[in-house]
Amino acid sequence: MSPKPVGGPYITGTTILAGLMVAIMAMLVLVRFFFGLGIVTNLNDGYSWGLWLAYDVVAGTAIGCGGYAIALVVYVLNKGHYHPLVRPAILASMFGYAIGGTSVLIDISRWWNFWHILWPTYFNLNSVMIEVALCISIYTTVLMLEFAPVVVEKVAGWTRQRGGNLHALTSTVEKVLDKTIFVLIALGMTLPTMHQSSLGTMLIPFGYFINPLWQTPLLPALYLLTALSIGYAIVMFEATLVSDRFSRPSEARILGLLSRYMTAVVALFLVIRFGDILYRGKLTYIFTSHGLSYAFLAEYLLSITGVILLLSERRRMAPRFQFIAALCILSGCVLYRIDSYLVAYHRAGWRYFPSAPEILITFGMIAVEVLGYILIVRHFPVLYSAERVNAQAPASE
Repeated sequence: MSPKPVGGPYITGTTILAGLMVAIMAMLVLVRFFFGLGIVTNLNDGYSWGLWLAYDVVAGTAIGCGGYAIALVVYVLNKGHYHPLVRPAILASMFGYAIGGTSVLIDISRWWNFWHILWPTYFNLNSVMIEVALCISIYTTVLMLEFAPVVVEKVAGWTRQRGGNLHALTSTVEKVLDKTIFVLIALGMTLPTMHQSSLGTMLIPFGYFINPLWQTPLLPALYLLTALSIGYAIVMFEATLVSDRFSRPSEARILGLLSRYMTAVVALFLVIRFGDILYRGKLTYIFTSHGLSYAFLAEYLLSITGVILLLSERRRMAPRFQFIAALCILSGCVLYRIDSYLVAYHRAGWRYFPSAPEILITFGMIAVEVLGYILIVRHFPVLYSAERVNAQAPASE
């Protein structure tokens, strides 16, 4: 049973709302491009990185790590029964990284010089940022190529009925993609490992400007673990939500098996982070950092709650608990990334809170992902039938 488009109407309450948010975002982005950052943001000399970088890039690319997380299970751990989850995960990853790259373009003051990132004569090889920028750019391209077989498969189905040279061309493209996909898979697992850890490395030079609950030499490892945690959580979150919104049978069986990898990674992150705080003698900061103490406890308790919910075999296989647990882990780990880049950062004499246009543009970016995902799964063969997914899953691992 091959994946098929889910069909259904393109015009719904959700798509109309998402479309309006995208339109508002587009107008605000045009204002930003023509009149500068100052007219739409509250960024200043003390806070040159704001909501767009903290959420759209740092958290957004992690939300786009579903493809990376599933690929590790399918192609490295050789768990082929998770393969039906690959296509929707890659689709979500493609949108997540494309939005992250677009946000960087919007956030750069002289946006017309964006091409400098990709031009070798402008490279600063001593900068972590150039590695992050190049990796994200290349990985976004890799994701598009990994998703290309879905588009080619759709076109091939259309040309098969008509025959001729066009069908021969699409068949050739299918064969080429099939023979070269292993290169894309290898790149797709290497590049996120590099730039997700480097996003943590970028914070280390900030030193005491970052609260000690977040500032640590282990930031690269912690960021890589949160990327995987968020990747697994978003796959589970989307799968349960899609089953509900598209009135499809639940994929609870295979998601229950996948949850074991997620809980193991999240638990490892929590243990390493708390152990690091103890080792560095910063435990008192949990209780003496005022508002930051609550921020730390919120992200930590959300992640722990998600793990606890999935420890029971009965709850692990229940769609409702899968959704709640995925939402808790997703929220906790995303908050960790936003807190470390924005909330835990402090410059004496400077304050920052996102402006209304900043928030609306971020919501518009999210709406692009939602709208794009809905339209593509309705028209392209992305989702396998839930019966096929669950039937392929073994009783246990």
